Amino acid sequence: MAEAKTRPSGIDPEAVLAAVTPERRQQDARRLEALFRKVTGFEPVVWAEYMMGYGRYRYTYASGHSGECLATGFAPRKRELVLYVMPGYGDFEPILDRLGPYRKGKACLYLTRLDRVDMDVLADLIRAGLEDLKTRWPVTAA
Repeated sequence: MAEAKTRPSGIDPEAVLAAVTPERRQQDARRLEALFRKVTGFEPVVWAEYMMGYGRYRYTYASGHSGECLATGFAPRKRELVLYVMPGYGDFEPILDRLGPYRKGKACLYLTRLDRVDMDVLADLIRAGLEDLKTRWPVTAA
């Protein structure tokens, strides 16, 4: 079986944040970093080359496939911010309805402008995702 590409990289989180462009996106990334740190209580760890992860969990599926992944986090991409709520969004529609503009994938939330998002609601979403994950697998500091 192929080795997972998404794993801790050893890259300094500050180096990732400092490299984010444009300046507005870097400011958004720094706001998210502070929010994730406050909500989770975890220090950031860079996964792959650019994903800011907070906490980690080990999983084993019914198929026997197992691995390790960041518990929650974000990636400050140039076009948009990508937030990771593992293992997905479950029944978070009541929270998402209050968030502001976004689009979502299975376990990703895409934000183009952080100033259009309710940061208190975003904190609720991060918290809810982490609590949901903890009902499935143990979550530990990275």
